[in-house]
Parts: sequence; C-alpha cells; structure tokens
Amino acid sequence: MSYVTGNTIRTLRIKHGITQKELAEKLNVSDKTISKWETEKGLPDISIVEELAKALHVSLTELFTGDLKTNENVSGNIKRIQFYVCPICGNIITAVGEGNFSCCGITLLKQEAETAEEEHSLFVETVDNEFSIVMKHSMSKGHYVSFIAYVTSGSVEIVKLYPEQDISIRFRKKGHGFLYGYCNRHGLFKKYIGFYFL
Repeated sequence: MSYVTGNTIRTLRIKHGITQKELAEKLNVSDKTISKWETEKGLPDISIVEELAKALHVSLTELFTGDLKTNENVSGNIKRIQFYVCPICGNIITAVGEGNFSCCGITLLKQEAETAEEEHSLFVETVDNEFSIVMKHSMSKGHYVSFIAYVTSGSVEIVKLYPEQDISIRFRKKGHGFLYGYCNRHGLFKKYIGFYFL
C-alpha cells in the first residue's frame, strides 16, 4: 500500500508558495514536523492526512499516489486567464491564453502574477455563502490596488478599486480557484482559494 511521501508534500507546498511554517500552522503541528515529513524522517499520522490534503489543495488520492492531476485544456479552463493592464489609463483586458493587445497607443504586456505576500496579503473569510476579502494595503493616489478578481475554472469576477477606498470585497462562492489583485507599483499578485475556504 502506498502512503504519503515527503517528496509529494514538499512539491505541493512549494507549488502553492506555502512555507513549512505556514503549513505547520494550518495543521497545528510544528515546522520541524513538516521538515521531518519532507525529509522522510517521519510520516503524517492517518488522522491528519485529510487536513493535509486540503492544506495542499489536492484530493486524498492525489496525495497518496503523488499522481497530480491538472487540467491541460487551455481553451476550456478559465483558470489559465491572462491579465493585461494599461499603465496609462488602468484599462484591464483579460484573455484565456495569450494575445496581442494595445491601449492608449502602446502594446500591453502579459502580467506575471506573484504569490501574494506581506504587503499584498489577501485575508479571506467565509461569511454565509460568500468570500469576504480584506486587504491592508496603501490606497493613496500614488500607491493603490486597482482591482481584485476571483477566478474559477468556469468564471471570472472583477471588482475595480480606486484610491482612498477601503479594500473590503465580497464574492459569491463559486468553488476553488484564485484571487488576483493588481498593485499600481508592484504589479499582479495572486492567492489560491482552496477547499479549506469552502
């Protein structure tokens, strides 16, 4: 019988931009415990495996086998969305896949999303049947977040933001996916919304 391997835990943790400490906090164990699992000096107890799968955003089967399933259907998966943002007027163009777009007389570049950290942390709570998103970020005229988007495999919802506005948004839950935000100084960032939020 196959069991969870340290390599699978480490690969998934890194893939989702989760530190050993963050994973440890989600599972209520120490980061040394996570390190032991990943270096195969110990195994997660069966009682914690379901929580581990949720924290790593995979099914139990994928966690046990290490056979990670991804949807390679480019045209059918909106999670592959690309964002193009005009640096002059702030126009937002989205495309499933890549394209050539221009605005205000300039060719726009595809935005590369980084994992949301520190200043760009998105705080997500489930309230009734909605995701409540709050962000502690500057919203001055020179430094602000211009939009937040909620992307699932079947839908995209974008909320436009403006300087001097609080970042407090609600999206109706439609399944797991990604939250994207765009800072006018630092660019695009994202956060995975997994099963543990649902």
